Amino acid sequence: MAKMKIKKNDLVQVIAGKDKGLQGRVIAVYTETDRVLVEGVNRITKHTRAGSDRGVNTGGIQVQEAPIHVSNVMVVDPETKKPTRVRTRVETEEREGRTKTVRSRVAVRSGKDL
Repeated sequence: MAKMKIKKNDLVQVIAGKDKGLQGRVIAVYTETDRVLVEGVNRITKHTRAGSDRGVNTGGIQVQEAPIHVSNVMVVDPETKKPTRVRTRVETEEREGRTKTVRSRVAVRSGKDL
């Protein structure tokens, strides 16, 4: 399983599927299934039963987001507002005789930090 380059609160754009072209923030990342939950994307209707547990006593139809596969979304470049690939830049800093490595995520399209 490869490392996921999409993190929570990233702005992503859907590049494949029924919601192609939509942009939204990542709500949750599920690394074990390679899926992400994106705000306003892949909305489904869920039928809930009326019950008295946990303070929920009204049933009905709810519309909510469902997870989408991570290969169907790309991170949006902060400068151009278009989808881009993500690269990791590794920098070394020297402080008080010690070397410290700093990793930062970079948009390939513009070179800006994410």
